[in-house]
Amino acid sequence: MTSYGSSSAASAGSRTNGFAVASLCCGIVGLFLLNIVLGPLAIVFGVVARRQASVRNGAGMAKAGIVLGIVDVVLWLVLLAVAASNGGFSWYVGG
Repeated sequence: MTSYGSSSAASAGSRTNGFAVASLCCGIVGLFLLNIVLGPLAIVFGVVARRQASVRNGAGMAKAGIVLGIVDVVLWLVLLAVAASNGGFSWYVGG
């Protein structure tokens, strides 16, 4: 009889590399916030995942994470250049 509540079918299959998933997540979230932090993290996680690609699946996700990490860093540089051309940054607090 087949047991539908068993997780043996899910664990018997191939598992995706955790670094590839982390790289993709950091790359996507980095497009919207903290791109200078999450961009390099996405690149590093992606490179580590690509080196482990022979052991686990996820080479495509790792490559996408690397590309998104590079886009994050370039986006941050563009925003920095735009801010510098408009007179720089100024913080006004209170009164």
